[in-house]
Amino acid sequence: MLLGYVAAIVSGLAILVWSADRFVDGASAIAQRAGITPMLIGLTVVSVGTSSPEILISVMSVLAGSGELAVGNALGSNIANVGLVLGITLLIAPIALRRSTTFIDLPLLIASVLLTAYLIWDLELSRRDGFYLLGALSLFFLRIAQHVKNPADEGMTPAIPDLSAAKAWLSFGVGLLLLLASSRLLVWSATQIATALGVSELIIGLTIVAVGTSLPELAASVMSAIKGHADMAIGAVVGSNMFNILLVLAIPGLWGNLSLAPEVLSRDLATVFLTTLLLALAALWGWNQSKGCGELKRGTGFVLLTCYIGYYFWLLDSS
Repeated sequence: MLLGYVAAIVSGLAILVWSADRFVDGASAIAQRAGITPMLIGLTVVSVGTSSPEILISVMSVLAGSGELAVGNALGSNIANVGLVLGITLLIAPIALRRSTTFIDLPLLIASVLLTAYLIWDLELSRRDGFYLLGALSLFFLRIAQHVKNPADEGMTPAIPDLSAAKAWLSFGVGLLLLLASSRLLVWSATQIATALGVSELIIGLTIVAVGTSLPELAASVMSAIKGHADMAIGAVVGSNMFNILLVLAIPGLWGNLSLAPEVLSRDLATVFLTTLLLALAALWGWNQSKGCGELKRGTGFVLLTCYIGYYFWLLDSS
């Protein structure tokens, strides 16, 4: 029976990843046909669309009464994005840094983690906390909207597929339907595995679900590094982590008060903060003031990956 649940969760993850791509392609093509600029599409449709697996899992978890799974997915994805995705990418190639990433985006990400820690210090994620997180997300949108006025940030402009109107709507509709179905399948199989193994849904969210939803970012970042474009990874990770902490985590709170285990604060959010802080400090250390640019080196990747592996041993020891 357990093998059946594992097969279901693997199938759910595979369909989730594929349908998210179709959803983003269709939505982007529809938006372009509506006259929306590519830059604005990148800041809205693509940014939210690439986080749609985590968002849908959070929604389905709440509807299924599994709020812990949503929290685990949000925090676990952040840890995996920095420790696993950036760790492995940096071992392949160094990552070039812009001034805005080093001195604005990474500090904002740290501030978001600290805000989250303050809000859940009482070990409760409330509706008020959810609204505060969404308010912070709106400020982040104001921040990235500044890039619209800066044509130098070519990396912010996404490649939008050239689809006919019919194909765009078909891709959008099929992607959305499969996103809903696969996220529901994933949540159901994850809760069944948690019950069968006698572990909490939080642990399943932090491990299987979080790693599964981070695999597309890992594959894309590794391929970018191999092709000599490793710098694309840092922007994707910062954006994804900001959405996870401010939107995905807000969803269970907006649904109603959710009591949190002490480990969420002392272990999981603490690890999110530590890995994000290490990343920001490494960016500052690698900054070259005279050249006006910076670089994350391979040694940083080794440290981040070591932290990620250490966190998993911590999970095993405490579960």
